[in-house]
Amino acid sequence: MEPGAQVEPGALVALAAEAYVYGYPLVRDLSVVESSMYTGFGPLPPTPFNHFAHAGRSAPLGPPLSVDDDTVRSMAHLDLSGGPVLLHLPDPDGADGVFQFVDTWTNNFAYVGRRAAGTRAGDWLVVPPGWAGSVPDGVRGVIDAPTSVVSVIGRGACDGSDDPERVRAFRERLTVIYVEPGTHRTGLPAPDPDVPEPLRFFEQLRVWMADFPPAAPDQAYQDRFQPLGLLEEGPSPYTAADPALVRALTEGLARGRAWVEEASRAAVARGGWVMDPHRYDYNLDHHGVGTIDSPQWRIADREASYRARAVAARSALWGVHGYEAVYAHTLSDAGGEQLNGAHSYVLRLAGPPPVGSSWSLAVYDTSGDRPVEAPGGRRPVGDRTPGLVYGEDGSLTIRVQRERPDDPVAAANWLPAPDRDFRSVLRLCAPGPEILDGTYEIPALERIR
Repeated sequence: MEPGAQVEPGALVALAAEAYVYGYPLVRDLSVVESSMYTGFGPLPPTPFNHFAHAGRSAPLGPPLSVDDDTVRSMAHLDLSGGPVLLHLPDPDGADGVFQFVDTWTNNFAYVGRRAAGTRAGDWLVVPPGWAGSVPDGVRGVIDAPTSVVSVIGRGACDGSDDPERVRAFRERLTVIYVEPGTHRTGLPAPDPDVPEPLRFFEQLRVWMADFPPAAPDQAYQDRFQPLGLLEEGPSPYTAADPALVRALTEGLARGRAWVEEASRAAVARGGWVMDPHRYDYNLDHHGVGTIDSPQWRIADREASYRARAVAARSALWGVHGYEAVYAHTLSDAGGEQLNGAHSYVLRLAGPPPVGSSWSLAVYDTSGDRPVEAPGGRRPVGDRTPGLVYGEDGSLTIRVQRERPDDPVAAANWLPAPDRDFRSVLRLCAPGPEILDGTYEIPALERIR
C-alpha cells in the first residue's frame, strides 16, 4: 500500500504531528552527534567516534548543556557496531563528577561516578545490543547499551583555579579501547540526499529509526506510523511522494514542532524558581549501572513519556536524572519582574542547600543563554567559591549585580550579572530528599536597587 493511502487527510496530519513529537529526540540527538564529529559542539573540537573531546571550565556548550558552567567536561560518542569498547575511567582525585551514558533516543541508561559506583579508577566494558561475548578479566563492570551508538558525557567539578594539573592528568588517562576486531563505522547512516528539504526530518527519522531501534514496546507503538512511510525499507518513499502525503507531512511537522516549542517555553517561563527533578524520567526500559529502577523515577504512562522526552530534548538535551542532579532556574525577582542587570539583587539562603555533593548559583544572559563572566573569571558562586562569608547563624547572602560591590562582605559573595535581561540557575548535585519531594523552597531574588 502506498504511504498515506486510505487514510483521511486530517487523521494523516495528526499522525504526522504525533510522529514528530515521538521522533524528535532521536533526530535531535543524532544531529548533534553528527555535528560533533564534523564541526564540533560549542567549545568541543570535531572528534570522531570512540574518542574523547574535552572542554575547559566555564566553557559553555550552548543551551542543551549550558547549566554546568563550573565544571570541566569530556564527551565521547561511542560506535559499537563493530563490537564492544573498553572505557578506562580514572580516579578524579577527590573531585565530584559523573559519567552519564545516553542512548540515541536520549534515555539515560547508566551512570558511573561518586554516587553510583564510587570514584575508584577502572575499566568498564560497553557492549552493543544483543552482545554475548566474553568479558575481559579485571573490568569493574559491564554497561549494556540499548543502541549501537551512545554518548558518554563526563562532568567533573573544579575549583576556582581550574585545577589545571589535575584536569590534564585526568584527561590523559581517559581512554577508549577496542576490545574485539571489527569494523566500526566512521559516520551515521545517511538519509537520501534527494529528499526535499521540507521532508528531511521524516527521512532522517525513517533511516535512523531503522538503524537504532528502541525498546520492544516502543517498536510496537511505531507501527502506527506505517501510513506515513516511516517504516518503509530500501529507497526513500519521500523522493517522489504523493502530493497529499507531502501536504500531510508538512502540516503535521509544523503542528508537532509548534507543540514542542510551546511546551518547552512553558517549562521555563513560569514565575519564581522552576525545579523539576523528574524531567528525565521517560526512560522506562533500560536501567543499567547507577540508575534507579523504581516507580518513583518512571513516568507511568508511556505516551506521556514520549511527550516529556521531546520537551527535554528541546529544552535541555542530555540532562541527568533528578537523583544525580537538579537544576532550578528563574527569570524573575520576588516581585515577578524580569531579572535585569540594571538592578541589584540578593539571594538570602538560610544555609547551604541540602545536597550530598556540590551546589552553585550561576547567571545566564537570556539573549544567547551564555554564562556571565566578570574580569578575573569569577563565576559562579557556590560551595567551591573561596572566601564566601556566612552569617553567624550559618546563613548566606549572595549579591547579584553588574558591578563589584564596595562592601567587602557583599564583594566576597558577589555573582556578576550582565547589563541586560538574565536568568539564574541553582545547580544542586546529589540533591537531598527535601529537594526531591519539593519541600525545600528556594527564596526569591530580592531587588534592592
